[in-house]
Amino acid sequence: MVHALDLNFLGRSGAIAAGLIEGPAGLALVDPGPASCLDGLRASLAGHGHRLEDVDAVLVTHIHLDHSGGVGALARLNPRLQVYVHRRGASHVVDPSKLVSSASRLYGDRMGPLWGEILPVPTENVHALDGGEVLEIAGVEVRVAYTPGHAVHHVSYFDTSSGTAFAGDTGGIRVGEPLLVLPPTPPPDIDVEAWNASLALIRAWEPGRIFVTHFGGFDRPLEHLADLEERLYEMAGTVRTLMLDQGLDDEQRKRRFADRLMTIFRARLPDEEWVQRYDAAIPVEHCWQGLARYWQKKL
Repeated sequence: MVHALDLNFLGRSGAIAAGLIEGPAGLALVDPGPASCLDGLRASLAGHGHRLEDVDAVLVTHIHLDHSGGVGALARLNPRLQVYVHRRGASHVVDPSKLVSSASRLYGDRMGPLWGEILPVPTENVHALDGGEVLEIAGVEVRVAYTPGHAVHHVSYFDTSSGTAFAGDTGGIRVGEPLLVLPPTPPPDIDVEAWNASLALIRAWEPGRIFVTHFGGFDRPLEHLADLEERLYEMAGTVRTLMLDQGLDDEQRKRRFADRLMTIFRARLPDEEWVQRYDAAIPVEHCWQGLARYWQKKL
């Protein structure tokens, strides 16, 4: 059985969801979130009758701090915890010093409140993945696919017992049931072609449900993925057009991109409350920066 655990990030419901796999031989978490959310994770697990110490394994889609910054803190609480992560991210889970240094330059004195304490995981507890593996986790079969596009160290997982594909940020951001799925496109790794190929790998699993960290599980996964693919090409095309417009400076381009996103929100969402939810969920400036960097390499 699969559950979405609301981590109550910064006191906000519906921002970060960890996936809980209840298997016949134990428990696994997918993307347990940052250490700042340990209390939220603990409370959500308790709602299903479990403790942090009961978890056997953590499946990391990628090492961005909102997804996996708390893995080291979990391993300190539970020394038997096994952590699965792409090979390119594994060294940063074992020694997060470079990750912390890089994030500190971006977030400054907000690091602690946002992400909490970022701790190392013992080498012997970390399993490096390449994609293509078939794992037995908590007594269920879990397939792994290498799914870059959002991040070069991104993997997705397919729990064959529940038919759930855990797609991390490769699966996009979706705030609720209205069908609007947006690609988070921060620098530095955005690759539209690779992302499209990754979506094809997830479709090939023929999942019955898709789970994304922002936020939760959704039925009709093929519709979800189709909308994400359409938004990805629409956003990338908008950025390309703006970058080719020599009559605009970078600030004007960024503003027009933000305006375009707001137009999409208002056209696709039922009311202004939903517009505000999406506006809070996806950092427009980061999306612009990642896609602009992508096109700078190609134009």
